[in-house]
Parts: sequence; C-alpha cells; structure tokens
Amino acid sequence: MTAPVLSAVSLVKQFGPVRAVDGLSFEVVRGEVFALLGPNGAGKTTTLRMLLGILRPDHGEVRYALDGAPRWPSASQVGYLPEERGLFREAPVGRTVAYFGVLRGLDRRAADRAAAAWLERMGLADRAHERPDALSKGNQQKVQLAAALVHRPAVAFLDEPFSGLDPVNQELFLDLLQEMRAAGTTVVLSAHQMALVERVADRVLVVNRGREALRGTLSDLRRQHRVAQRLRLVVDPPADPAPLARHPGVARAEGGEGGVVTVELTDDDALGEVLALAASAYRLRSIHAEPPSLHDIYLRAVGAEAPDGSTP
Repeated sequence: MTAPVLSAVSLVKQFGPVRAVDGLSFEVVRGEVFALLGPNGAGKTTTLRMLLGILRPDHGEVRYALDGAPRWPSASQVGYLPEERGLFREAPVGRTVAYFGVLRGLDRRAADRAAAAWLERMGLADRAHERPDALSKGNQQKVQLAAALVHRPAVAFLDEPFSGLDPVNQELFLDLLQEMRAAGTTVVLSAHQMALVERVADRVLVVNRGREALRGTLSDLRRQHRVAQRLRLVVDPPADPAPLARHPGVARAEGGEGGVVTVELTDDDALGEVLALAASAYRLRSIHAEPPSLHDIYLRAVGAEAPDGSTP
C-alpha cells in the first residue's frame, strides 16, 4: 500500500461513562474510497469528527500528509457532508452552495461557477433560486453534497451520503464517488447501505462498540471470515424446499415464486452434497451460487443487534 494521506493512531474518545471510540487505528491512502461501517452507536460519527478536528481525541492522534508533508490540511483541502442537515433555510440553493465554496477558499466568481456546475450535475439547475426547505429530503441531500464538494477537496468525509435518496439518485452518487476516486480524491464515508458500499469501497473498516471488528478489501474479508454462500435454484415444477432444509449443511431453504428455491449453506464444504440432493429431489432448470455479500460478513462480525438495541 502507498504512503497514507491520513492516519488515525490509537484514537480514544470518552463521553462521561461511555467510551465511544476505544483505541481505533487505521490508514487511508490517496484516491481511495474507505468505508467506515458499524451499527448505530458504534462510534463512526465520533471518529469522523475527530478526523476533521471538530472533536479532540482524549488519547491518540490524527495525522495528515495530503501533499507529502506532515501537516494538518487547510479548509480548501477538506470537504465534509454531515449526517445532520446543515443548509440555510432562508437562502436560495445556488447562493448556499456558492457560499460554502467561498468558505473553503474559492473567490466569489469561481464559487458561483462551481455552484452552478454542481447543481447541473445534481439535476437541480432549475431549482437554484428556491430555498432548501422547498425541496424534498433527497434533493436537500444532493444540495448538501454539492456544498461539501463544491471546492473540489483533496479528501472528502461523507457521513451517510445515501440518506433519503431514491435508487436513481443512489446511482448518481455512486457514479460521483467513482469519478472522485478516478480524479485522485480520497473519500472516507460512513453508511448503512451495505449493498451500495460493496459496489464502491476499496476497503472497509467495521467498528463495534468503538473498537475494530474487521477491516480489509471485500476479498480479504471473505477469506478471513468464513461465511457460507447462498444458492438460488430454479426448479420445475415448483417444489417444497423441505428436503433441502433438513440437510445438516443447510442453514435455511425457502421457496419462492417461479419455482425459485433459495438455500443458505452452513458451510461451503456441504455444497456438493446439497447439489446432489437437489438434483435427485427436483428437476433443476438453473443453479446460481452467490458469494457472501458485505451484508453477510457484516452481520457475522457485529451480530444482528446494535449496541443500543436497534437493528443496524
């Protein structure tokens, strides 16, 4: 791995009796999409705020080397999309985005041009003179992302960037993240949408109760954390999945529409036996094996219940 542009070294943050972050360390390199994942209350937002200097760690330190020198970044080098809404209710959308550009070091004309370009990119050019509170939640999120990135930062911190977005705009954000990576922008994001993160993240770090639960590329995680694969069988005619469900190598077998039988294995070593049983019990039309998803690995690492009792 190339030299990191950002390093978190043994970060600790305590709020009264609660240790929100407990000895967390990791590095992020230039042009990487690095996903910080975990259940509600795991310490993700607190970690992001320490990386940004909004909060000071009780122990440990944050190090930057964006231009090859060990120094804290300037305002023009960093962009931040907070989880909470941070738009001015009374100011028009175009003026709001341009204002954030000026705050990050652009002159007024450059900020106006950049704001117009970003709103065009977000499909909101015709809404530039409207107030944010006249927009839907998803469009407000798009404006807020434009405000975070209007100055083209070297590193962008995105806290729940997919919040409130419909599938079309989720794709827009994924395309944008890939463009940023190709341009050399470093992205640190926190999100709960595992299927979307899986499509864009170069590496992930999963935290639970303030500590590292797992990290690496998806390929690394599949090797390190054995999660059995899922089979999708199409049988003709549609049949009862009970014979497969009784096999000790099957965690669950469910029937669906169109003769689809979904099978979750307990261990990949059972694959041959399960397929042989399926071939003898049904007339198979197709077989599709799905490798473990990031969602599957995440649940294995942190469990189905979050620290505060909610579902992640």
